[in-house]
Amino acid sequence: MTRRGLLLPALGAIVAATAAACSPLGVLNAVAPRDPGVRRVARDLPYGSEARQTFDVFAPAGATPATPLPVLVFFYGGGWDSGSKDLYGWAAQALAAQGFVVAVPDYRLVPEVHFPTFVEDAAAATARVAEVVGAYGGDPARLGVLDHSAGAHLAMMITLDRRYMAAVGQPDRIKAAAGLAGPYEFLPFDVPASVNAFGQWPEPRETQPLTYARADAPPLWLGHGTADVTVHDEDSILLDAKMRELGGRSELNLYPGLSHEDLIATFAPLFRKKAPVLADVSGFFHRVLG
Repeated sequence: MTRRGLLLPALGAIVAATAAACSPLGVLNAVAPRDPGVRRVARDLPYGSEARQTFDVFAPAGATPATPLPVLVFFYGGGWDSGSKDLYGWAAQALAAQGFVVAVPDYRLVPEVHFPTFVEDAAAATARVAEVVGAYGGDPARLGVLDHSAGAHLAMMITLDRRYMAAVGQPDRIKAAAGLAGPYEFLPFDVPASVNAFGQWPEPRETQPLTYARADAPPLWLGHGTADVTVHDEDSILLDAKMRELGGRSELNLYPGLSHEDLIATFAPLFRKKAPVLADVSGFFHRVLG
């Protein structure tokens, strides 16, 4: 993996709003302030038969099937080998408070599985969310996906490579996608995270979201911190440039001084003043999904 593609586990430290402060992700999820007026409306809904093939749903308190809201499916990061939806309730609540019904799936991890199984899980989860979200006040016709780090890889793969959503019978389901600090072009595989996740696949280019950039893709929003040394901002710059070159719709947002962890930490009320990442990505989805 190049310097662009190195991923830290999602259980690593979340950099706080000041340089001196640092809080583990689990602590952020457990005790940090959260957005009010949002509740978890479903837990552990299955999208497959395996233990990690489940998702939770969060919605604003007033969401009803009579007045459905746009839907977001959020994929967490973790180097394809770690992470849990139970650690991301704070991020889901932040998004739901912006006027969305939000699903957070788990997916199977390395070493239990390897590429493309975790991408196939992302597609299957998205399809199942669309099938059931109407009961929780969501509009499946207005569905977007978003993500951080390795989760951004999953979301961009199922958005750009038509085969994944076609395989679950919903080829046109995703209407927009946002990626936060995602690895989109990280060849060659030269660190354990990428070797373990992708090294067994015979065609490395088929593992890269950049390979599938296309003019008729759903609109993309790409966000990256300029101080990210885990997945460098050139990954987002490259994908944005390729989309534009092909005539596709892409928005690039670079945040000066933000690290890999900062970018997702700014979703939390405690760190939100550091950068308007949540407002920017929410605004994108409201514009595109209506």
